[in-house]
Amino acid sequence: MTILPRARGVKVLKAVSSPLRLQILNFLFDKGSLSYTELMNQLKMNPSRDAGRFAYHLKFLLKANLVEVDSEAKKYYLTDLGKMVLDVADRVEKKAVKPKGMLVRTSHFTFEAFDANKIANSLIREGKMPADQAQKTAKETEKLLVKSKIKYLTSALIREIVNVLLVEKGLEDYRHKLTRLGLPVHEVTALIEAKNPLETGSALETAGKSVFREYTLLNVLPRDISDAHLSGALHIDSLSTWILKPSEVMHDLRFFLQNGQRLGLNPLQHAEKPPETFEAALAATFNMLLFTQREVNETQTVEYFNVFLAPYVKGLEPDRVKETLRLFIQNVNQHVDASFGLDLCIPRCLADKTAVAPQGGNTANYGSYAEEAKILTSLLVDIFIEENSPKPILNPKLIIKASREVFKDEAANSVLLKAHRLAADKGAVYFASTPQKERATAFSASGLKLQSDLTEDWETDTLRTGCLGCVTINLPRILHECEKDQAKFFSLLKERCELAVRALGIKNRALKQHGKAVLPFLMQSNNGDVYFRLENCSGIINLAGISETVAGFKGKVVSPEETAKFASELAQNMQTYVNKLGRRHSKRLFPAVLGSAEASARLAQLDVERYGVAKVKFSGTREKPFYVTTRRMQLQAGNFLSVPSEQLEQQQKLKILTAGANLTVVDLDSLEVKPEDLLKLTLSLMENHGTEFLTYNRVVTYCSNCRKSWFGNLHKCASCGSMGTLVEFDRFKDT
Repeated sequence: MTILPRARGVKVLKAVSSPLRLQILNFLFDKGSLSYTELMNQLKMNPSRDAGRFAYHLKFLLKANLVEVDSEAKKYYLTDLGKMVLDVADRVEKKAVKPKGMLVRTSHFTFEAFDANKIANSLIREGKMPADQAQKTAKETEKLLVKSKIKYLTSALIREIVNVLLVEKGLEDYRHKLTRLGLPVHEVTALIEAKNPLETGSALETAGKSVFREYTLLNVLPRDISDAHLSGALHIDSLSTWILKPSEVMHDLRFFLQNGQRLGLNPLQHAEKPPETFEAALAATFNMLLFTQREVNETQTVEYFNVFLAPYVKGLEPDRVKETLRLFIQNVNQHVDASFGLDLCIPRCLADKTAVAPQGGNTANYGSYAEEAKILTSLLVDIFIEENSPKPILNPKLIIKASREVFKDEAANSVLLKAHRLAADKGAVYFASTPQKERATAFSASGLKLQSDLTEDWETDTLRTGCLGCVTINLPRILHECEKDQAKFFSLLKERCELAVRALGIKNRALKQHGKAVLPFLMQSNNGDVYFRLENCSGIINLAGISETVAGFKGKVVSPEETAKFASELAQNMQTYVNKLGRRHSKRLFPAVLGSAEASARLAQLDVERYGVAKVKFSGTREKPFYVTTRRMQLQAGNFLSVPSEQLEQQQKLKILTAGANLTVVDLDSLEVKPEDLLKLTLSLMENHGTEFLTYNRVVTYCSNCRKSWFGNLHKCASCGSMGTLVEFDRFKDT
């Protein structure tokens, strides 16, 4: 007998008229499939007592084509008709109950009536969840909300409830994708109500960085890398902008002196015309620094600053040049937040290069402007000496390159002596050795080192590129995990290196993909020539806590020989790991010992919390522990300044770790030193001990009340007795 359509509809309605049969349909919808026994258990029916009643209701649903059975799996499923009936039943129930009130305040600051379908759509779109599973989760969420009788909802609260359900069901991967990013209300309130004066811009920046930090950990980095960072096994520098900015940039002024520069973020904006005067050239340099600081995490370096600007000062009065330079330095000091270095040198590699001359000027090579380059260097050092008293200028930093040939030049030697007078006082000045027969080398104030080792072209390899990023490995943590088993130590070190390289690879791909959008100034081009050579950037695997690790391995009393031996083995293993990983992942991957105050403090603090203060070897104090991340030397005073031989030996053993970064910090402490003696020490370290790049460091305390400064860390002004007006200046504190 053929069943008419209307009769079939009556049969379906009759099938769902029983609360028990509706329960069966709901259980099958929620669970997907259930066996005969599982269905009875869900209904809390007794197999011996209720078997007949259950079989009757199940058979009724089967005949109505609302449920079907897989005879092989012995499981019952909802049919499409069964799902449709449940959907209709839900809508009828909503109409009957008339829930007037579930209004949702959306993230778009509007009010909308609650709709479970939007939850399902969000799960499908954001979490890539299958449609059936998304619908089930949405229905469960709706049931919880209706049961709670809540009248006022926010989209954030709904998301939290959905995430709780996903956790309960073991669907952690979907919850991971749906997590909402942002700061708790309490933390935002703390930002606004901070006791220290806090500009609105700083609060906004802090909140924004928090969001991007969470996003990177949850949605960009694989779980093992994120866990390693969070646990303190390693530290990813500038995590909040890891996929947005390179770490460092080495500038080439000639690009802007020749082409002008596009200011602003509009890619269609025409570039300003090339500068024609010295004042205009410095203005172009200042604008370049301002716009680049938005797009770089750490440091900018203007290579060959004195050389590239030399043509612009030819024929000008020194006093005019000096005052123009002074205004430039003051503006940079006040307005450029990112660390910034000025590289001053007269390298032979530029002597035969055609100079960028002011418009209308005569064409010549840079070798023709050697005298002007020396004058610029001398004037800059004079300005720093004058401006550095009494308050130190920490930005910009002077980087002075000198070869043996330059040291023999009397005029250049007088400039070097003045520079060491600045260093002996309290200035941020760095000295680089540039042997003429070796590859061209560029240094930044952070210690970053780039050589012409990629294409053998010094311009391509060292200019308009920089450092992609830095990942710091926590060596003392490996020491705790390996329990002083040296073989296990190096095995774990290799694993951490692989994690670091993968993190750098992710950053590299992200910047290549989104570079034009997130780095509009750096990625500007002229006739197809893009300014920033992202593909030539280096990646740094940094080591924190070498000295603490050696002390932990060997015990409290460590001989210089043991320290040097372990340092040598550590350096060789690191070089081997990085060489192998570099062949697979990156053409410019380097191990290094590079100063990082954030990494050194964070990693030490996490280890103290994990293992206890008594079991962790660290530097600093119990309240402020840190791991050493800089190559440091302590002076010993006598008839002449020198560095203890054991320190020099250890530095030599770690020389393998200087391919990508190389900065030696010589601490002057409170020693009164003469510029002549300091210059002799610099020459000795460079010529006799292979030191390539160094700076002298002093701790200086400045009183803003009486505007005086002293060497060392003072708690009370020696002049006016004030305590609340003291500011400590230490370029390498806690590193």
